[in-house]
Amino acid sequence: MSDKIRAFVALKLPENTVSSIRRMQEDLKPYRFPVRWVRPEKIHLTIKFFGEIAESDIKNIGAAMDNCAGNYAPLSLSARGVGVFPGITRPRVIWTGISGEASLLSALRNDLENRFEETGFKREDRPFKGHLTIGRFREKADREKLIEALRKFQSFESEIFVAGKLYLYKSDLRPEGPVYTELLSVSFNSDKITGPSPKELVIQ
Repeated sequence: MSDKIRAFVALKLPENTVSSIRRMQEDLKPYRFPVRWVRPEKIHLTIKFFGEIAESDIKNIGAAMDNCAGNYAPLSLSARGVGVFPGITRPRVIWTGISGEASLLSALRNDLENRFEETGFKREDRPFKGHLTIGRFREKADREKLIEALRKFQSFESEIFVAGKLYLYKSDLRPEGPVYTELLSVSFNSDKITGPSPKELVIQ
């Protein structure tokens, strides 16, 4: 490892959620939007993007994650709907949103931001909106076709899954696309709930 690495904190997605997103991407492709689609297996629910950190920061980041995660039960979430950032006129990102315990997800993010700030990292001041980036626009898209697609897929929703761990990843940017390497993981406090219902999939 080099002295500096790109890193981010995220939740993993289970295979059935990845498969749902893959099918949605395939259903969107006939619209021929100028989009570079993210490979579904590369999609994570990003909580905090650090940018570059020093290798020596990993231990402190992990300790902050661990202290924070112990205060939260595993989160019941699902992918839901489709939207674009920053807006219809000149979209840059197409995403699916997060449903379920989204308020707890926001609380977790804010808690982590506070702890990371105490460790010396700059706080992200923009409001948090949990989402999964599924594609990035290369150029302006046809507005009417985009509105049609967003309306059609607003009812999209994956199965519920329960996120049991929080992960720190390293991101290596390569010509063929980013490569993500897990650096560490910490568990949420499973004693805070009785357990997921039989229809929910636990992702560790």
